[in-house]
Amino acid sequence: MVKHQPLQVYERQLCLSCLTGIYGCRWKRYQRSHDDTTKWERLWSMILFGTFSLLLVWFYFWLEAHNDYNEFNWLLYNRSGEWSDGTVPILATTAAGFTYLALLMILALCHIAVGQQLNLHWLHKIGVTIALLTTITGVIYVSQIWCEEWDIISVSLQATGPFLHIGALAAITALAWLVAGQLARSERPRFQVVVALLYLAVLLGLYMAPLSISSPCIMQRDGLKARPAVIGQRGAPMLAPENTLLSFQKALHMNIVGLQADVAISLDGVPFLMRDRTLRRTTDVRRLFPERQHDDASSFNWTDLRTLNAGRWFLQDDPYWTVRRMSEQQRRLVGNQTVCSLEQLLQLVLRANRSILLTLHRPPQGHPHHLSWVNLTLATVLQSGIAQHQVVWAVDWDRELVKQEVPAFQQTSMRKQPVEALQQDGVSRLLLRYNQATAQDVRTYTASNLSVTLYTVNEPWLYSLLWCSGVQSVSSEAPQVLKKVLSPLWLMSPHEYCLIWVTTDLVSFALVLGIFVFQNYHMIRWKMSGMRSYNPEQIMLSAAVRRSSRDVNIMKEKLIFSGKMPCAAVTTA
Repeated sequence: MVKHQPLQVYERQLCLSCLTGIYGCRWKRYQRSHDDTTKWERLWSMILFGTFSLLLVWFYFWLEAHNDYNEFNWLLYNRSGEWSDGTVPILATTAAGFTYLALLMILALCHIAVGQQLNLHWLHKIGVTIALLTTITGVIYVSQIWCEEWDIISVSLQATGPFLHIGALAAITALAWLVAGQLARSERPRFQVVVALLYLAVLLGLYMAPLSISSPCIMQRDGLKARPAVIGQRGAPMLAPENTLLSFQKALHMNIVGLQADVAISLDGVPFLMRDRTLRRTTDVRRLFPERQHDDASSFNWTDLRTLNAGRWFLQDDPYWTVRRMSEQQRRLVGNQTVCSLEQLLQLVLRANRSILLTLHRPPQGHPHHLSWVNLTLATVLQSGIAQHQVVWAVDWDRELVKQEVPAFQQTSMRKQPVEALQQDGVSRLLLRYNQATAQDVRTYTASNLSVTLYTVNEPWLYSLLWCSGVQSVSSEAPQVLKKVLSPLWLMSPHEYCLIWVTTDLVSFALVLGIFVFQNYHMIRWKMSGMRSYNPEQIMLSAAVRRSSRDVNIMKEKLIFSGKMPCAAVTTA
């Protein structure tokens, strides 16, 4: 009796075709291969993984640097002389590159999971190379012009570290399925040992990672200090043009304790408010005095300064993307702002009964008030009638003279110094960038009756972190945002964090162990049961199966697509 059976019936493999097609342009069945990946393609896989890791850090950096976007744009303006939002193209290209590489990484992992050979198409290789070179160039550029911003990574990890740890542990746990599958299919003991040890090392490192995570927000709730006071830096510059009366008025409606302003001296000795060295960015000096647009702001007399418009630039540049939400009446009000004098600001502060933090810009050499700039500012403050204790004086020049004439001023230093040196200089307050003072520094200064004010704090996560650190006050360009933060975004006791840590590790370990046992069930059963339970036929079949069915499949595919496939196999009943 003769029985006819088809050699093999192929089904459509749409998912596999898309997988190998998108990754390596292998859309046809005969183009695929279960052979080992070549060394050259392994190298490209490593390059892909390294580029993805670098871009992941770069993407995280720019997400957390949102607090300082305006600072970055201001640095670009000082280098180029033209205002533009340089963060938009950086974020767009970074997000696109990260999405593209993430897709390639997922496809590569899927190739490994189904046992397909990794063969990255040359177009993708060009894309990976462009992404790598672009990211490296961006890292070098930022390191040159904005090197202090790299600290945002370590600062932000204090707020995101516990949650990133859980996310990373979940990702590595999910990879257990892929790793266990590779170990089950592999016939090379050395490869199995290396992969298993590498995976276990990463897993153990993540299990113990919380030992290196420290955050001020992991504390007892009864140890939380009072909410940090908010100082409006140049008013509320996201809502109105900086250093204008309108900006300061809007800031006073945001429950702030004081205002911070940048003071310059005009040619005729009038203190006025201006952050930049020139008037090009925040006034219409190009229209009224085109030949003097690059001159120092202090080279103009007060009469000329009063004729300049200090609001139209805000409507045109929309530096904070807030103009579109303004009504027509608000836009007219913004467009009619002028350069503000220190005297006008002091009168506003006096009526509101708030404090004022003054930072001064010294006039350039050759200016008639190059030596008397502090005296002129001091005289203006004293003539305003504001209480001395409401003035925060952040000027090191002629500090001894100022202390003698107005001893009630809050003497403030913008340099981080030892406690003894600050007390010797009569300093009662520190004004530092948020990355210059750790939680331990804050505790040390506070214990010595030194108040700490950190700038520039615009994001709720950073404000929450500094709140947990015990900072007394912050200087912000976004008082309208911080006004809504009534409690830290998250706060947990060490016991609660330890419980979450241990629970997460135990769940992960149980899942990994279950995955490995499930993936290697037949091998474990065969080794534990011994050879006595198998007859010779089973042993031969087992050996044939373990010999990797890919060789058999490849041979069948060659027969099929060479046109020499027999119609049927003949067996004798």
